[in-house]
Formats: sequence, structure tokens, C-alpha cells
Amino acid sequence: MIDLRSDTVTKPTEEMRKAMFEAEVGDDVYGDDPTVNELEKLGAEIMGKEASIFVPSGTFANQLAILTWTNPGNEIILGDSCHIFNDEAGAAGLISSVNTSQIPSPNGVLEISEIEKRIRTKDIHYPETTLICTENAHSSGNIMTLEESKNIYELAQEKNIPVHTDGARFINAAVSLNVETKSLAQYSDSINLCLSKGLCSPIGSLLIGDENFIEKARSYRKILGGGMRQVGVIASAGIISLTKMVDRLNIDHNNASYLGEKLSQINGITVNLDNLKINMVFFTVDNNIISDKDFYIKLKEKGILINPAEKGLVRIVTHNDISRENVDTFINTVSDLLSI
Repeated sequence: MIDLRSDTVTKPTEEMRKAMFEAEVGDDVYGDDPTVNELEKLGAEIMGKEASIFVPSGTFANQLAILTWTNPGNEIILGDSCHIFNDEAGAAGLISSVNTSQIPSPNGVLEISEIEKRIRTKDIHYPETTLICTENAHSSGNIMTLEESKNIYELAQEKNIPVHTDGARFINAAVSLNVETKSLAQYSDSINLCLSKGLCSPIGSLLIGDENFIEKARSYRKILGGGMRQVGVIASAGIISLTKMVDRLNIDHNNASYLGEKLSQINGITVNLDNLKINMVFFTVDNNIISDKDFYIKLKEKGILINPAEKGLVRIVTHNDISRENVDTFINTVSDLLSI
């Protein structure tokens, strides 16, 4: 099957499998796993931060960050289209007991004026604003530029509020912008970096920040059930993600750009070319030609997996297991389906 549902479906490389088999391990809760320690040090260095902590997933990292930065009853500011708000099952309210103030953000960029309006003044009637959450790259395929990130960060510093970035695809954003990862990371106080998407690890994310923040987060990780033991077995794959898989992300981006351009030439397909910036392509199908449901079913019958359209919008994602030949197969198959 050609699986274009997400870059979460990536399989670990042979080098990763070998490293996992041979990994030197210890009890990570005691800080004794040398492979985890190496991964955490590497992740912090890449982001230009002091420390990081290895956790099972991106959602875990985001929720751990919120729990670490806030107190019950506080309020956090975030986009209404972000993963933390839309796709983490209301965890911020359940785990951290915080309120969320959502800013309209169709492309993931938070307007400074909208943030400023939502920062609470000191008043006994208001919850305290204690965190601003951004997402880069955004799940729409868009990216926040250095300037946009800087503007948010400078406002946050002025108001003495930390910024957490859901950077599940943070390195994709840096690659797309053609900047060093640490140059982009300087405008976040904490960052969630997923290793299990385009970077191909089978599991795991890093929460990255300064030493005091990570020390506090380590305590909360234990409370949340994230205190893992001989986890170097999977951390070894993460090391390869950060040392070997970053340099090939441009291949995924180029395949996505190629795919989007070719799709846009097919009658009945409308591609969002403005957000064609990382490894995601978004498009709509003319339902007068074929319904979204039939489009999904017929592709599956021909050996191509996509997610069903959501509110009429289809997302496909390129990754390490998708070749240019696979992309051409997809394009030709779609062309045939819409020409019937």
C-alpha cells in the first residue's frame, strides 16, 4: 500500500532497527540510561536550549509543558485551529485545570493584536494568563516565519509570559525557512519536538527548555505515568532521527510541492497552493464528479491509503516511505478517477 495518511506511519529505518537491538540501556527514572541521556543532550543542543526530556508522544509533551508552566485556574492563549486545542481531547482542562482563550487562526499564525487583547490584567474577576502556545509548523501546512515568531515572543517577554511551541514538525519549519533550528527555537521558552513523524522514529518526543523548567517537568512526567525504564531501546532511534533524518526532510517537501502542482492540473481538484510549505498537501475534490467517500474508497481499492475528507478537505502527507514513483502513481490514479 502507498500510505499517504500521515508521516506518523513512517517505519523505522534499518539503521534504527539495528541501533535499537544494540542499544545500551539503564533505568531512565534513575537517570541511568546512557542512550536516553545522549538523546536528551542532543535535542537540547539542536534547539540551543539547556535541557530536554524524553516522553512517549507529542501530546504528552504538550500537556506536560502546560502542566509545568501553569497552575490550576490559570488561562492559556492559543490558536483555535491548533493541535493542543483541537486534537488532544481537552487534556489541558482535564490534566492542568486551565482555561483556554482561543484566537482565530486558520493558518496557525496568532495576530499580535489578538494576543494582546486576551492577556488578562490583574483583577480578582479574571484568571491569570500564564502561557501562550504556538504551533510551528502548523497542521494546515503553514509555517510561522522568524519575524512572526519573534514578534510573539517579544510581546510575551514584555508581559512576563512564557511561550510554548508545539513543534511536532518544528524541524520541517526550519528546513522550509532555510534557517538553523536554534535560530527559530530562540523565540520559544519550551518546544515539543516529535521524533516519530517525518524523522521516522517508531515512538517518542522531546520536551525542550531551560534546566529549571525541565527539572520541574521531570517530576510531572513521573506523576503522569511517563517515567519509563530501559527506554534507550527506543531513544536510540531518536538519536538517528536527529543525526541522519533531518537532512532528507527537503526530499519530502519537494515531493509534496511536486504532488501539489501536478494535482492542481487535474480537472476537479483544487489544491491549497498557499500552504504548500512542508510535507503536506491539502485539496478539495469536485463532488459533482466523485463524492469524497467514493474518492477515499476507490483509492483504497487501488492500494492507496488516505484519510477521509474532513469538512470537504483532503490532506495527504509525504514522508520517508513515499518515493517520487509513489507520488506519480497517486497522481495518475487520481487523474483516472476524475476522468471517468
